Amino acid sequence: MTTTMLDLRSPIVVYVRVSTDRQGKSGLGLDGQRAAIAAFVQANGYSIVEEFEEVASGKGVDAIESRPQLAKALAKARKLKCPVLVAKLDRLSRDVAFVAGLMAQRVPFIVAELGEDVDPFVLHLYAALAEKERALISSRTKAALAEKKKAGAILGNRTNLADAGAKGVAAVKADADAFARNVLPIIESIKRQGIVTFTGIAAELNTRNVNTARGGRWEAMQVSRILKRAA
Repeated sequence: MTTTMLDLRSPIVVYVRVSTDRQGKSGLGLDGQRAAIAAFVQANGYSIVEEFEEVASGKGVDAIESRPQLAKALAKARKLKCPVLVAKLDRLSRDVAFVAGLMAQRVPFIVAELGEDVDPFVLHLYAALAEKERALISSRTKAALAEKKKAGAILGNRTNLADAGAKGVAAVKADADAFARNVLPIIESIKRQGIVTFTGIAAELNTRNVNTARGGRWEAMQVSRILKRAA
């Protein structure tokens, strides 16, 4: 008599995405994404029913019309009543509005690097941090270029240079305040789990792959500064 083994693992749809000009860099290439997804699937008892691969580059990718494979992944997951799995949140988007729109599709998303139990609210927070980080990098680059141009035009004019320096300090402070407001809800959620020391909070932020404002890893002193600034 032949015995048929039933696959009791939960079904899941996989979505991977690369930009043509960034493929293979920073662990965001297809091989890196698939390795992270394979490890997550094996550890959490899922069975991949189908993978959808997207290549998107340039402006306009934060629109579902520009992501036909993502649309297919959503449709497949909706039909099977199962989640869509991505390796990293930025494989969906760094745009909060786009991520919010995806959440409105009523298809659950799982991000392998964040773990299985991250709820949609926390995903929104991570997306907000990623969007803010991108905006900060852009604004700092523009400010640096503007200051260099200004310094070249008024070389030796210490009054104007001092004024530019003061404006630069004010801009940095505003950026730091905005970052603190964005990361504070995540810190509060960690504290509600019983982790209250600065060292413990820093370790948990690193475990959740939340970067500092400069894209680095957290230390106890940085957590202390965030809480003081928020206060």
